[in-house]
Order: sequence, then C-alpha cells, then structure tokens
Amino acid sequence: MRGVKRPSGEVDITGVTSAFTGDRRRRGGPAGPRRAGALRRLLGVLRDGLYRPLAEDDDRVAFWVRHVRYGILLSELCALAVGVYALVTETPGRQHPVILGMAGVVVLGSPLLLLLPLPAMMRDHRGPTMFYLWTLGTSAVILTATWIDGGASSPLDAMLFLTLTYMAAAYPPYGVVAMGSVMTAGYVVLFGTSGLTTSGAFFIAVLVAFTLICTMASANSWAAHDRQVLLISTQTTLASTDPLTGIPNRRTLVERLSGAVDAAAWGHRSVVCLVDLDGFKGVNDRDGHAAGDAMLKAVASILGGVLRETDTVARLGGDEFAVLADVTETFSAELLAERLRQAVALVGSGSGVTASIGVADVVPGEDVAELMHRADAAMYRAKADGGNRFALIAA
Repeated sequence: MRGVKRPSGEVDITGVTSAFTGDRRRRGGPAGPRRAGALRRLLGVLRDGLYRPLAEDDDRVAFWVRHVRYGILLSELCALAVGVYALVTETPGRQHPVILGMAGVVVLGSPLLLLLPLPAMMRDHRGPTMFYLWTLGTSAVILTATWIDGGASSPLDAMLFLTLTYMAAAYPPYGVVAMGSVMTAGYVVLFGTSGLTTSGAFFIAVLVAFTLICTMASANSWAAHDRQVLLISTQTTLASTDPLTGIPNRRTLVERLSGAVDAAAWGHRSVVCLVDLDGFKGVNDRDGHAAGDAMLKAVASILGGVLRETDTVARLGGDEFAVLADVTETFSAELLAERLRQAVALVGSGSGVTASIGVADVVPGEDVAELMHRADAAMYRAKADGGNRFALIAA
C-alpha cells in the first residue's frame, strides 16, 4: 500500500465541467448549410433510398450473400426452362440461336458472381449497384427473348414477375419501384410503340400493379428489419448502462477492465478507482429518495466531466462508482484520484457528501476480480481514515 492522501484545504478542479463526458463535445458552428434546391433534395432522397446500406453486421452480410446464391440458382433454373422452351415449342423463337445463346450465357455466367468479394460489397454502395445491374441485365435478357419469341403474345415476359418477386424479398422499396418502372418502360417501348394490343395493355397494367404490391412487401420487410435493429440496440444499451444515471454499469466496466488488463501486457498504463460516497445515506434520510437520486445523477455527471472521452465512469450500484482511466507520467493516479475527490466534494458541498476513493494499478495478467478487490480494499482504507480522501494499493 502506498498510503492514504488527505484532502487539501482548497477545492480547485481544473477542467471539471458539469456535463457528462458523453455530452462534452462542442456543438454549434455555422448556422447551417445553405438550403438546397428542390431538385437537389429530390436527388438526395432518391440516392439515399436506392443506396440504403444493406448490411452493418456479419449476420446481415450473410443474409445478402445467401440472397445472391438464391438469385443465381433462380437465374439458372429460369435459363434452363427457357432453353427447353425454345427447343420444343412451336413459336417464333423455336431453336432461335439468340435465345439459346442467352440462356447458355446465363447458366454459365451467373455463378461467376460468386467470385466477387460479396461480403465486402454488401457493406457499401457496391452491393446495391451489383443488384441493380443484375436486375437490369436480367430484364434486358427477358425482354429481348420475349421480342424474338413473338412479342406480347410470348409467355416469356412472365419471368419479369419472378424478377420482381426476387427483388421484393430483399431490395429496399425505392429499388423495387425503380426496377419495376424500368421493366414497364422497356416493355412499353418494345411492344407498345408498334400498336399496343389489348393483351399487351392488360399485361402492363398487371405489371404496374404487381410492382406496387412488391413495393409494399419490401417496405414492410425493411420496416420489420428496422424495428428489430432498434430493439436489439435498445436491449444492448439497457444491458450496458445504469438506468438511473445513464452511465455504463458494472457489466460494461468489467468488460473494459478485461481489455485494460490485456493492454497492460503491451505497456499500456491504467488504473481503476472505486468511488464510494460519504454521507449519502443522510441525504436519503433527510431529503428523501428523490434527492438521493438527484445526487447520484449529479455525481455521475461531474465525474464524467473530470475524465477524458477515452476513460470510463460507471455506477456499480447504490452510491458506489468506478473509474477506469489511463495514466501517464504527467497525469498520475494520484492526480486523477484527487480530481475525482474534489469533484464529488464540489457537487456535494451543500449536502455533506464527499467521497472515499480506492485506487489500484491495472497489471498484466491479473484477474479482474482480484483487481477490483485491491481497489475495494484501498477504498475501505480511505473510508476508515475518515473519508473524503483516497488511498492507493500497489499490486
């Protein structure tokens, strides 16, 4: 044990703010960017809708890679079906070399997509771009085969519905609308300019309606995904933070302590400080639990103000807090502990609340429980010596 430090007579907290560390970043600046024109805003909305991030975690990446594989399988099955159709049916496209050639290219070329760096592509704009180009190419092949096979009377245009269904299973709504519009426009250009038949007009109407249905399905799917992501994020936040003060809880502190122990093996210096409030019971007994809760929030806030953004302040429970912070030659454990003590003395000056602080160095290979035990022993030593002070225990 390196001793117990008694409080100095003057409270001087250099750099202490009353805002919690998570809110200390400076805000403000210019009044704001100049308002963009209506066209720029529209283009921005379209860009964000079409190039919505597909994946932000490994599970979502795996989902999209599976979706590519399913799309390849679907493309090959459809191409084989078209090839058989062109070989055995009595239509204008019977044994047509272009139809058979396109079917062969799809069968042989689709698996080449698996050679792309799909996991990396799903995390940025390359993922949506690949899907849109794939859909455009598929639509071009279908429309070309339909045109060769007799136009609007050919059944090959029904594969457009398969393409839309595949899109609705995962594409964002903007993408479904965009690709469905391209399909419809391509159909109108090829088969409507030379005289649109009743059956052709009916097909266009059904294609437009099916695009709307697929868009609604896509919107519902993405909304459900967003709700799931929000729920997981909320659960993660609740599991890692203290509900009263909003700072990290014991679980989060233990995880970060494990990382600090590992980092200590590489020469990284840090300490853990246990901060136990003196006189807090009197606040609850005298002023009520609401005043006690307000005091805990104030202590959490001012402790955060003492620390850097790379440090951690956590509430362990009751009136006990913990701090994990880096130390250097110019910012020692003693200086940190004194700042913490003065911060609590400042916020509790009107209520008689001070702090007993136990400090322990983080050493390589030490068990986290043993590290906390040393800091706890130091804290009790400071409290036994009268409180409103700190004690350090070396490893």
